Amino acid sequence: MALALFDLDNTLIGGDSDHLWGEFLADNNRVDAEAHRIQNDIFYQKYRQGTLDIQAFLKFSLEPLSRYPLTTLKTWHTEFMSQYIKPVMLPKAFELLDKHRLRGDTLIIITATNDFVTQPIADALDVPHLLATSAEKKQNRYTGKVLGTPCFQEGKITRLNNWLRENPHTMENSFFYSDSFNDLPLLNRVTHPTAVDPDLRLKTHAQKNNWPVISLRT
Repeated sequence: MALALFDLDNTLIGGDSDHLWGEFLADNNRVDAEAHRIQNDIFYQKYRQGTLDIQAFLKFSLEPLSRYPLTTLKTWHTEFMSQYIKPVMLPKAFELLDKHRLRGDTLIIITATNDFVTQPIADALDVPHLLATSAEKKQNRYTGKVLGTPCFQEGKITRLNNWLRENPHTMENSFFYSDSFNDLPLLNRVTHPTAVDPDLRLKTHAQKNNWPVISLRT
Protein backbone atom coordinates (compact mmCIF):
# COMPACT_ATOMS: atom_id res chain seq x y z
CA MET A 1 0.00 0.00 0.00
CA ALA A 2 1.50 3.33 -1.12
CA LEU A 3 0.55 6.95 -0.58
CA ALA A 4 -1.11 8.54 -3.60
CA LEU A 5 -1.09 12.32 -3.15
CA PHE A 6 -3.08 14.68 -5.33
CA ASP A 7 -3.08 18.42 -5.65
CA LEU A 8 -6.64 19.63 -6.13
CA ASP A 9 -6.87 22.90 -8.06
CA ASN A 10 -6.18 22.61 -11.78
CA THR A 11 -5.15 19.01 -11.16
CA LEU A 12 -8.13 16.91 -10.05
CA ILE A 13 -10.52 19.68 -11.06
CA GLY A 14 -10.32 21.91 -14.11
CA GLY A 15 -10.20 25.16 -12.17
CA ASP A 16 -9.00 26.78 -8.96
CA SER A 17 -11.52 26.31 -6.14
CA ASP A 18 -10.03 29.15 -4.06
CA HIS A 19 -10.39 31.62 -6.92
CA LEU A 20 -13.81 30.23 -7.85
CA TRP A 21 -15.06 30.69 -4.27
CA GLY A 22 -14.04 34.34 -4.51
CA GLU A 23 -15.94 34.58 -7.78
CA PHE A 24 -18.97 32.98 -6.16
CA LEU A 25 -18.95 35.51 -3.32
CA ALA A 26 -18.59 38.41 -5.74
CA ASP A 27 -21.18 37.12 -8.21
CA ASN A 28 -23.73 36.83 -5.42
CA ASN A 29 -22.86 40.18 -3.79
CA ARG A 30 -21.83 38.56 -0.51
CA VAL A 31 -18.77 40.80 -0.49
CA ASP A 32 -17.95 44.15 -2.08
CA ALA A 33 -18.11 42.55 -5.52
CA GLU A 34 -15.88 44.83 -7.58
CA ALA A 35 -13.13 45.25 -4.99
CA HIS A 36 -13.15 41.55 -4.07
CA ARG A 37 -13.01 40.41 -7.67
CA ILE A 38 -10.06 42.67 -8.45
CA GLN A 39 -8.08 41.53 -5.40
CA ASN A 40 -9.01 37.89 -6.00
CA ASP A 41 -7.62 38.09 -9.53
CA ILE A 42 -4.43 39.80 -8.35
CA PHE A 43 -3.73 37.09 -5.78
CA TYR A 44 -4.42 34.37 -8.34
CA GLN A 45 -1.96 35.88 -10.79
CA LYS A 46 0.66 36.15 -8.06
CA TYR A 47 0.13 32.49 -7.25
CA ARG A 48 0.64 31.54 -10.88
CA GLN A 49 3.75 33.73 -11.06
CA GLY A 50 5.23 32.24 -7.91
CA THR A 51 5.17 35.53 -5.99
CA LEU A 52 2.16 34.92 -3.72
CA ASP A 53 2.38 36.17 -0.14
CA ILE A 54 0.42 33.31 1.37
CA GLN A 55 -0.31 35.08 4.65
CA ALA A 56 -1.67 38.15 2.86
CA PHE A 57 -3.82 35.96 0.65
CA LEU A 58 -5.19 33.96 3.58
CA LYS A 59 -6.10 37.15 5.43
CA PHE A 60 -8.06 38.19 2.34
CA SER A 61 -9.70 34.85 1.61
CA LEU A 62 -10.57 33.77 5.16
CA GLU A 63 -11.92 37.08 6.44
CA PRO A 64 -15.31 36.76 4.65
CA LEU A 65 -15.89 33.43 6.44
CA SER A 66 -15.82 35.25 9.79
CA ARG A 67 -18.80 37.42 8.87
CA TYR A 68 -21.41 34.68 8.68
CA PRO A 69 -22.61 31.71 10.76
CA LEU A 70 -21.64 28.22 9.69
CA THR A 71 -25.18 27.33 8.70
CA THR A 72 -25.24 30.17 6.17
CA LEU A 73 -21.80 29.30 4.82
CA LYS A 74 -22.73 25.65 4.39
CA THR A 75 -25.86 26.60 2.46
CA TRP A 76 -23.79 28.82 0.20
CA HIS A 77 -21.23 26.07 -0.29
CA THR A 78 -23.93 23.72 -1.56
CA GLU A 79 -24.78 26.33 -4.20
CA PHE A 80 -21.07 26.77 -4.95
CA MET A 81 -20.59 23.04 -5.49
CA SER A 82 -23.53 22.86 -7.88
CA GLN A 83 -22.83 26.01 -9.89
CA TYR A 84 -19.02 26.35 -9.85
CA ILE A 85 -17.38 23.03 -8.97
CA LYS A 86 -19.55 20.42 -10.68
CA PRO A 87 -18.88 22.02 -14.12
CA VAL A 88 -15.09 21.66 -13.63
CA MET A 89 -15.13 18.06 -12.41
CA LEU A 90 -12.98 15.90 -14.71
CA PRO A 91 -13.99 12.34 -15.66
CA LYS A 92 -10.34 11.37 -16.11
CA ALA A 93 -9.63 12.51 -12.55
CA PHE A 94 -12.15 9.98 -11.26
CA GLU A 95 -10.45 7.33 -13.41
CA LEU A 96 -7.04 8.19 -11.96
CA LEU A 97 -8.36 8.04 -8.43
CA ASP A 98 -10.00 4.70 -9.14
CA LYS A 99 -6.73 3.33 -10.50
CA HIS A 100 -5.03 4.04 -7.20
CA ARG A 101 -7.95 2.68 -5.20
CA LEU A 102 -7.72 -0.60 -7.11
CA ARG A 103 -4.00 -0.72 -6.27
CA GLY A 104 -4.94 -0.45 -2.61
CA ASP A 105 -3.17 2.89 -2.22
CA THR A 106 -4.04 5.47 0.43
CA LEU A 107 -5.49 8.54 -1.30
CA ILE A 108 -4.80 12.04 0.03
CA ILE A 109 -5.69 15.41 -1.43
CA ILE A 110 -3.07 17.96 -0.38
CA THR A 111 -3.98 21.53 -1.22
CA ALA A 112 -3.22 25.12 -0.29
CA THR A 113 -6.92 26.00 -0.49
CA ASN A 114 -8.62 26.13 2.91
CA ASP A 115 -10.52 23.21 4.33
CA PHE A 116 -13.90 24.99 4.33
CA VAL A 117 -13.78 25.24 0.55
CA THR A 118 -12.12 21.89 -0.13
CA GLN A 119 -13.61 19.34 2.28
CA PRO A 120 -16.90 19.03 0.35
CA ILE A 121 -14.91 18.71 -2.89
CA ALA A 122 -12.77 15.92 -1.41
CA ASP A 123 -16.00 14.23 -0.31
CA ALA A 124 -17.43 14.53 -3.83
CA LEU A 125 -14.26 12.94 -5.20
CA ASP A 126 -14.54 10.21 -2.54
CA VAL A 127 -11.01 10.86 -1.28
CA PRO A 128 -10.87 9.94 2.41
CA HIS A 129 -7.95 12.12 3.50
CA LEU A 130 -7.58 15.86 3.05
CA LEU A 131 -4.58 17.98 3.99
CA ALA A 132 -5.57 21.60 3.42
CA THR A 133 -4.86 24.98 4.90
CA SER A 134 -6.88 25.02 8.13
CA ALA A 135 -9.33 27.85 8.68
CA GLU A 136 -9.50 28.55 12.41
CA LYS A 137 -12.84 28.16 14.20
CA LYS A 138 -13.81 29.25 17.69
CA GLN A 139 -17.21 28.72 19.27
CA ASN A 140 -18.47 27.16 16.02
CA ARG A 141 -17.60 30.20 13.92
CA TYR A 142 -14.67 30.98 11.64
CA THR A 143 -12.29 33.59 13.00
CA GLY A 144 -10.84 34.69 9.66
CA LYS A 145 -7.42 33.39 10.69
CA VAL A 146 -5.35 30.41 9.64
CA LEU A 147 -4.66 27.58 12.08
CA GLY A 148 -1.14 26.17 11.96
CA THR A 149 1.08 25.93 8.89
CA PRO A 150 -0.49 26.86 5.55
CA CYS A 151 -0.48 23.85 3.23
CA PHE A 152 1.49 25.72 0.57
CA GLN A 153 4.86 25.05 -1.09
CA GLU A 154 7.20 23.69 1.64
CA GLY A 155 4.23 23.82 4.00
CA LYS A 156 2.80 20.80 2.21
CA ILE A 157 5.82 18.80 3.37
CA THR A 158 5.35 20.04 6.94
CA ARG A 159 1.68 19.12 6.94
CA LEU A 160 2.34 15.72 5.36
CA ASN A 161 5.10 14.94 7.87
CA ASN A 162 2.69 15.78 10.70
CA TRP A 163 0.15 13.41 9.16
CA LEU A 164 2.74 10.66 8.77
CA ARG A 165 3.65 10.90 12.46
CA GLU A 166 0.05 10.06 13.31
CA ASN A 167 -0.62 7.42 10.64
CA PRO A 168 1.10 4.12 9.82
CA HIS A 169 2.44 5.10 6.41
CA THR A 170 5.77 6.02 4.84
CA MET A 171 6.88 7.81 1.68
CA GLU A 172 8.14 4.55 0.16
CA ASN A 173 6.86 4.14 -3.41
CA SER A 174 4.76 7.33 -3.02
CA PHE A 175 2.98 9.22 -5.81
CA PHE A 176 2.18 12.92 -6.19
CA TYR A 177 0.21 14.55 -8.99
CA SER A 178 0.25 18.32 -9.47
CA ASP A 179 -0.09 21.04 -12.10
CA SER A 180 2.01 23.72 -10.38
CA PHE A 181 5.69 24.51 -9.95
CA ASN A 182 4.64 25.75 -6.48
CA ASP A 183 4.50 22.05 -5.60
CA LEU A 184 8.09 21.28 -6.59
CA PRO A 185 9.20 20.84 -2.95
CA LEU A 186 6.81 17.91 -2.48
CA LEU A 187 7.16 16.61 -6.03
CA ASN A 188 10.88 16.26 -5.38
CA ARG A 189 10.21 14.20 -2.23
CA VAL A 190 8.02 11.45 -3.66
CA THR A 191 9.04 8.32 -5.53
CA HIS A 192 6.74 8.94 -8.47
CA PRO A 193 6.17 12.63 -9.29
CA THR A 194 3.75 13.36 -12.14
CA ALA A 195 2.97 16.68 -13.79
CA VAL A 196 -0.72 17.06 -14.65
CA ASP A 197 -1.68 19.68 -17.23
CA PRO A 198 1.32 21.58 -15.88
CA ASP A 199 2.23 25.24 -16.00
CA LEU A 200 5.24 26.02 -18.19
CA ARG A 201 7.82 25.97 -15.41
CA LEU A 202 6.66 22.62 -14.07
CA LYS A 203 6.42 21.15 -17.56
CA THR A 204 9.99 22.23 -18.31
CA HIS A 205 11.23 20.79 -15.01
CA ALA A 206 9.32 17.54 -15.52
CA GLN A 207 10.67 17.03 -19.03
CA LYS A 208 14.21 17.79 -17.90
CA ASN A 209 13.90 15.19 -15.15
CA ASN A 210 12.00 12.60 -17.22
CA TRP A 211 8.87 12.82 -15.07
CA PRO A 212 5.58 11.73 -16.63
CA VAL A 213 3.47 14.58 -18.01
CA ILE A 214 -0.22 13.73 -18.34
CA SER A 215 -3.52 15.47 -19.00
CA LEU A 216 -6.81 14.86 -17.24
CA ARG A 217 -8.60 17.32 -19.52
CA THR A 218 -8.07 15.85 -23.00
